[in-house]
Amino acid sequence: MTMMAMAKAPCLCARPSLAARARRPGPGPAPRLRRWRPNATAGKGVGEVCAAVVEAATKAEDEDDDEEEAVAEDRYALGGACRVLAGMPAPLGATALAGGVNFAVYSGGATAAALCLFTPEDLKADRVTEEVSLDPLMNRTGNVWHVFIEGELHDMLYGYRFDGTFAPHCGHYLDISNVVVDPYAKAVISRGEYGVPARGNNCWPQMAGMIPLPYSTFDWEGDLPLRYPQKDLVIYEMHLRGFTKHDSSNVEHPGTFIGAVSKLDYLKELGVNCIELMPCHEFNELEYSTSSSKMNFWGYSTINFFSPMTRYTSGGIKNCGRDAINEFKTFVREAHKRGIEVILDVVFNHTAEGNENGPILSFRGVDNTTYYMLAPKGEFYNYSGCGNTFNCNHPVVRQFIVDCLRYWVMEMHVDGFRFDLASIMTRGSSLWDPVNVYGAPIEGDMITTGTPLVTPPLIDMISNDPILGGVKEASIK
Repeated sequence: MTMMAMAKAPCLCARPSLAARARRPGPGPAPRLRRWRPNATAGKGVGEVCAAVVEAATKAEDEDDDEEEAVAEDRYALGGACRVLAGMPAPLGATALAGGVNFAVYSGGATAAALCLFTPEDLKADRVTEEVSLDPLMNRTGNVWHVFIEGELHDMLYGYRFDGTFAPHCGHYLDISNVVVDPYAKAVISRGEYGVPARGNNCWPQMAGMIPLPYSTFDWEGDLPLRYPQKDLVIYEMHLRGFTKHDSSNVEHPGTFIGAVSKLDYLKELGVNCIELMPCHEFNELEYSTSSSKMNFWGYSTINFFSPMTRYTSGGIKNCGRDAINEFKTFVREAHKRGIEVILDVVFNHTAEGNENGPILSFRGVDNTTYYMLAPKGEFYNYSGCGNTFNCNHPVVRQFIVDCLRYWVMEMHVDGFRFDLASIMTRGSSLWDPVNVYGAPIEGDMITTGTPLVTPPLIDMISNDPILGGVKEASIK
């Protein structure tokens, strides 16, 4: 047996409880899949054709199942409370729709996948409530795995398992034993209290994403962007937790978004008209605790780029992380009421997964070769100086970054971004191919992984995006 074969995890479909069966193609009644007989409507008009189709469909319902046509079967989850349908490949992430939630995730290298559902109690106990296997025929379109869960998922969380090649020397980390966070999750749930490990002194407990509701629970009260000229900004760089954590701040919820709201009038009196929030995406402040007593105070080590830091909120992980989203929105809304814009510090140059010795949390376990810049033998290029380098100009990754920025502008109402180590966003992606990026070869094409690009596609996408073109953007190299 080869090393690669030994390392590869068993296929999801091998599990009897997750055996692949025929699936419904999507929300709605389960159709009988019959062959269409073209001669049945030859020479007929449009009205006659429609009548013939209806008649044929009605007749098919009464026919016996002796024919060789396949018939879709029902599948259920969570004790029969939810029905499992094929779903749609777009948009990526978990999307609440009428009657249920659509899940879609990109993974080009996976040979099998499963949606993992958690109750908050089961997540805390490090166990999956239920797994829903995804059929490669019905639940995969291109390189996107998708499923629609019809029914109530209000107090549930989710993640994914991916099966495939586990060969770090080739850059592959598809390990079925790991439940990984969806890169498009809008809130990430793990530990509830800042600086306090989970049970068993675990600083890296299982994480899961919030399943969204089909309605919004937040009132923006007519909030609109302020759109100050950039030359007129008086910017206050704020570490959200550090701003009010000390007792001298005299706020009700120190170290949180709500606590910072209490000090907005003070900033207004100072003449501040723009706050630049240091990283507020979900990160792990205890990531160094296994090797030292130091904590990651600053937050430049992102786990998920869509999710506000749950331990920066008074509600923490309550309500499956939705309170964290609403508290961030409250901070932005109240800042705008006082004439103060909010700019978000974003760290798209690397993630908390580090180098080949780091944990498998999300991007690495979903599709490592897509999300990171890799050397020929699977090593992580380290242009960021933090262990790995985000593969920003890969077509999938640059779309991910644009989708993320749009989310913070459209849903969270931020006024702009400060891009940390923005030079990474100009580098050539792994396996650079100008035909795939530009649609045609370019003159003097001698570009290797990580080479600075004269016209980086990501920067072009952001600059010309109809949503992002008008927001404020700054960078530091």
